[in-house]
Amino acid sequence: MNADALITTYFETGTLPDLPRGHFIDGAFVAPEGGGMMDSFDPGTGRAYAPFAAGDAQDVDRALDAAKRGFETWRRRSPAERCAVLNEIARTLRAHADRLAVVESLDSGKSLAEARGDVAGSARLFEYYAGAADKLDGRSVNLGSDAAAFTLREPVGVTAHIVPWNYPTSTLVRGIAPALAAGCSAVVKPAETTPFTALLIAELLVAAGLPAGVVNVVTGTGRAAGAPLVADARVNHVTFTGSVATGIDVMRAVAPNVTGLTLELGGKSPLVAFEDADPEAVADGALWAIFSNSGQICSAGSRLLLHEGLRDAVLPRLVEKARALELGHGLRTPDMGAINSAGHLDKVAGFVARARDRGVPVLTGGSVTTDPETGTGWFFEPTILDTTDPADEAVTQEIFGPVLAVQGFSSEDEAVALANGTDFALNAGIYTRDTGRALRVARAIDAGQVTVNDYWAGGIELPFGGNRKSGFGREKGLEGLDAYTRAKAITLAG
Repeated sequence: MNADALITTYFETGTLPDLPRGHFIDGAFVAPEGGGMMDSFDPGTGRAYAPFAAGDAQDVDRALDAAKRGFETWRRRSPAERCAVLNEIARTLRAHADRLAVVESLDSGKSLAEARGDVAGSARLFEYYAGAADKLDGRSVNLGSDAAAFTLREPVGVTAHIVPWNYPTSTLVRGIAPALAAGCSAVVKPAETTPFTALLIAELLVAAGLPAGVVNVVTGTGRAAGAPLVADARVNHVTFTGSVATGIDVMRAVAPNVTGLTLELGGKSPLVAFEDADPEAVADGALWAIFSNSGQICSAGSRLLLHEGLRDAVLPRLVEKARALELGHGLRTPDMGAINSAGHLDKVAGFVARARDRGVPVLTGGSVTTDPETGTGWFFEPTILDTTDPADEAVTQEIFGPVLAVQGFSSEDEAVALANGTDFALNAGIYTRDTGRALRVARAIDAGQVTVNDYWAGGIELPFGGNRKSGFGREKGLEGLDAYTRAKAITLAG
């Protein structure tokens, strides 16, 4: 079924056909050991639309056994064979892009256009790492005439991937694609509010030629399925994306096993606009930096730092653009979709309510709302807060919703100080016509990624990750392979 047929079916029946109900282990869908089931909710309506398996430690144990066997099979495949399989996976994802995008939109609440972009980007990720699979070379080391020495890059083994709900497809793929290119196997635990794309993709991987057991998916809660997965000694590397608090718990869990770890945590990223910037470009850049995916992006530009000479030219434009955004169910092509869950909607609303109580001016938005067509769903208005206190929680804490905090500055040094004024260091954007200043400020801001004059510039070819409480390690780019390989030195004595 194409996207239009799937959407029609969903709105007529309230569900989609042929969604998996079990875990994906050792190349097939299997029932949960304990028999428990959970419901996945459509954020655009606030109603359950399909059940899925509630996994536990027994299911994780089965998946890890399969992954151990799968690793021994996959690591022996030649790099050229791995390259061919990953390229075929990319083609297979594109062939099933409509179904994946519709399911992604339903599970997460994002617009279908955003979901299509995630699926297309995921196919490209497999292509990118397919090209790297046969280029993971070591080096020859000159020890003099009496010995020969060289290094190998070997796969680390079984990897665990804890996938968040805001980008369930692309975050999954940016972890498993480099792991597969390196020769590793994987066990994936998707978020309990967005289980289905991981299951569907796992099935497509096998259809594209990946051996059974190399990628396994166990669904369920973090406590019941995620915790036993990351703490298991059979896991050689954990890749976790999520909150700072849970990331700290994961660090504690993996420590006794001395397991490798990549953490991609929170952000409170600044978009810094200097007085020489184009006001229209700044307003457009700030709009989509914060309101894409309803602000539910760790790297969202959730703070707008405006030079005092630019404020009056930018803020009226930005407020007007925010008010013009159309909200609605993700499958009806809105500008902005729903908040992923009722619990998260309450969290976002709580931040804004407390800001109001503190006297922070709300320039636009600020309220819980619903789909204007149906009066249902979990939505929050595009919101802009005029914040002056750099210690205000709206400035320092990750809201993870469509809420922008605006700050002012008068000098380059003040802009850098404000940009670095939180515990996070993930992304940053700079708007200026002065190339020298752009480079100075880009170097001075503590962030894993900095873009100039386009907040979302860059792509999968560039490493992504943060510093300080935004985590450590890098995903995407060639650097994304580093977590899944280890160097071995071999010396032949004369």
